[in-house]
Amino acid sequence: MNTVLHKANTRGDANHGWLHSRHTFSFANYYDPQRMQFGALRVLNDDSVAGGMGFGTHPHNNMEIISIPLEGDLEHKDSMGTSAVIKAGDVQLMSAGTGIRHSEYNKNKDQEVKFLQIWVLPNKMNVAPRYDQLTLNPADRKNQIQQIISPNPDDAGLWMHQDAWFSVADFDKDYRETYTLKKQGNGVYVFVLKGSVKVNDTELNERDGLGAWDTDAITISATTDGSFLLMEVPMNA
Repeated sequence: MNTVLHKANTRGDANHGWLHSRHTFSFANYYDPQRMQFGALRVLNDDSVAGGMGFGTHPHNNMEIISIPLEGDLEHKDSMGTSAVIKAGDVQLMSAGTGIRHSEYNKNKDQEVKFLQIWVLPNKMNVAPRYDQLTLNPADRKNQIQQIISPNPDDAGLWMHQDAWFSVADFDKDYRETYTLKKQGNGVYVFVLKGSVKVNDTELNERDGLGAWDTDAITISATTDGSFLLMEVPMNA
């Protein structure tokens, strides 16, 4: 098994006043040739947006874009006519495909919105743009790994144009579970949202990330009450 560890304090840090963004992988003005991506996982941004502020209308194409709010409410509008608000407990997935324009704003003027912005390289180019969102049941991730995204439209959660599976979990202290990768040749990236967990023998704290590949499974154990996002992606993207 091979691994790569990204401690929270080694991430790119861009503070624009209205936006404070921390980049696990190279993005915008943050560039590190050793941190371009993890397989098909190209962007993992940890964003805080001031009240009433946001990203004006801008284009994307040929990317699978996932937004996961952690606090507050995020308002989305796009060129397909979608208008939606997502909040903590929701997951949003947008297939940019042949091209889409969208905006994202903090719905509230009196509090920050904090969310993860994640980009995954697709396995099909120039698909029809698509938007979807899902409200999760917190009970489904209590001491279990809850799948939220897969390649299969008929499977649990949302689906994307890539052989990738995303899951979330809330573990009580000392709870332990083994995650078995679903496709040979994939790797898995664990990103800690709260608390501390151990992936095999490596301790991870809040906002640390660890990628593992050339393995069939990893074991995750909570050293405190902890929450994490798990992203299984192809490594040959």
